[in-house]
Amino acid sequence: MRLVTVSKLVEGQVLAKNILNDNGQILLNSNVALTSSLIRRLSDMQIPYVYIEDERTDDIMIDDIVSEQTRRQALQKVNKTMTTLFAQQKDRSVVSTPTLAKDFNKLLDDIISDLSQNKQVMYHMVNIHSKDDYLYHHSVNVGILATAIGLALNYPKKDLIDLGIGAMLHDIGKTRIPMSILCKPGRLTDEEFDIMRKHSEYGYEILKNQPGISLRTAHVAFQHHERFDGSGYPRRITGNEQHEFAKIVAIADVYDALTSNRVYRSSYLPHEAFELILGGGDYYFEHKIIQKFVQNIAIYPIGLTVTLNTGETAVVTKVDNYYPQRPTVRVITDPNGIDLTAPYEIDLTQHLTTMILSTPAS
Repeated sequence: MRLVTVSKLVEGQVLAKNILNDNGQILLNSNVALTSSLIRRLSDMQIPYVYIEDERTDDIMIDDIVSEQTRRQALQKVNKTMTTLFAQQKDRSVVSTPTLAKDFNKLLDDIISDLSQNKQVMYHMVNIHSKDDYLYHHSVNVGILATAIGLALNYPKKDLIDLGIGAMLHDIGKTRIPMSILCKPGRLTDEEFDIMRKHSEYGYEILKNQPGISLRTAHVAFQHHERFDGSGYPRRITGNEQHEFAKIVAIADVYDALTSNRVYRSSYLPHEAFELILGGGDYYFEHKIIQKFVQNIAIYPIGLTVTLNTGETAVVTKVDNYYPQRPTVRVITDPNGIDLTAPYEIDLTQHLTTMILSTPAS
């Protein structure tokens, strides 16, 4: 399989992975042959990429660090929790979700189990969801990614659960933000942004009053927009004043936001988001946590199409955990864009003069 931008899809190509909606239901099944109307639907929903079957890359499989079943359960629980709280805000009723701790403890058990079985697998995260589904997919992605980093930091299970729940629900305070601001199709005004910033405080208030939810879990929602140098919000705290859980979630939150389509900009590819985050080491984010992040997330996800400095087009087939910026690639076209009759692989750790120039994902 390989990753293709939706704008480059053609009729007859076959989906290689399911596409999920915001409630964990299958929006479009793998093995479906794409028609012009399906391609148009994907474009209208502003889904940026999909995986397709390709005989030149049939043997390339993506090892997900959590199963699709676990991801679907996470989407369902996040969606149910958020939509319930949105409704309570509308009805001005008391915010109460008595089964929240029980539901998310069980979910984190499943996520930790999946992650523990796939410790050697890097997170090949590409955001394949519609712009309108962002809040729910983002919450799940941040929850999985933060828990993976916690596991890499050798956290005990209780810490992983508290971190994971806080990460999964870090944006729960957005359920108190007016929809006119939350869903505004453009950049916010200064006044609107001041209102949006309140979501971290609202999230803290919601979580600290839930039975069975720890105070440090609530502090993830409170502090995930704080920055190492004190430039964040709501309290502009610095360094070790920010809880380590919140430091982890801050990185996961920014990375997933950068790699997602937003109403005001297109998504960055993973390596572009990496560069921005690495540039914030010990300014916005703690360097120790960035190191664990880099070791566990694929800069160039398997299946990604790239252009080499030779002019050839290739597909990433393998990522070296120690040298993630130098993956193994399968060359599929010559410098003129002509398909090769015999594609071949290059390990970029062994061919140092060959470099990835761009990632057209086409």
